Amino acid sequence: MTIPMTMRAHVEDYLAMRRSLGYQLHGEGRMLLAFADRLDQAGQRTITVSAALAWASEPTNASPAHWSRRLTVVRVFSRHLHALDPTCEIPPTGLLPARSHRPMPYIYTGQEVAALVHAAGTIAAPMHSATCHAVISLITACGLRLGETLALDRADVDLSTATITVVGKNQQTRRVPLHSSTAHMLARYAARRDRLCRSPACDSFFLTATGHRPLQRGLQESFAKLLVLAEIPTPAGRRRPRMSSRPGARFWCCHQPVSPNRSPNPPYRSLGNGLSTASAVKRGSW
Repeated sequence: MTIPMTMRAHVEDYLAMRRSLGYQLHGEGRMLLAFADRLDQAGQRTITVSAALAWASEPTNASPAHWSRRLTVVRVFSRHLHALDPTCEIPPTGLLPARSHRPMPYIYTGQEVAALVHAAGTIAAPMHSATCHAVISLITACGLRLGETLALDRADVDLSTATITVVGKNQQTRRVPLHSSTAHMLARYAARRDRLCRSPACDSFFLTATGHRPLQRGLQESFAKLLVLAEIPTPAGRRRPRMSSRPGARFWCCHQPVSPNRSPNPPYRSLGNGLSTASAVKRGSW
């Protein structure tokens, strides 16, 4: 007698297939695994509309947009599972509708950025202090996402040419030029990092005290404390700024292009023949 696959096994196969095609599915993967565990615990072998709806709307303090996103994740997976199991129900698209709302980003002033960088330098743990200081400085200068920044390996940071290679969405890479001051800051961090951790556990450019790659959650918790130390209040009626992907806090970058025949503030994806320094953009997500 063949033992039916668990829902978690179906989800793991689905995620492996999608990721082999280049999709990362970090948040979606966590949601689907949690949903699968709920069905397995309840003894359900397939997806029903009622079970999907109940799970999607389970966080009572969440927004309708979050409920809608949870149900959408299940809906996309259920279409895949329906091809393998015709008894699988696909939640209709009209359930839990929600209009997408993009929060207004918090724009940090130069003084607030300086206060955050100074606060990072006061952290007692030497490696954590150095890493927070460098991460904040790099994101501020280049407008990288937090995930992109923490994903940098040592080979991605070329201080001899003052460039970094960033892996973005869908595994697309781009080369980002660094201002000389940013390159010098990263060189100082690398020297201090290597003094504090002589035998790292991975090739990550940024490290924790144990020699591992920093996690976004840990940086988020530290950033919340730095906001307090820097005396940056949470705007009335809004969530506090987070060190996360868009939408989030944004910064004024201060470097201008020196290449001729280019308009002010041109966006860049790779180094062109005439581009010798970073352009200024009003962005920089946290």
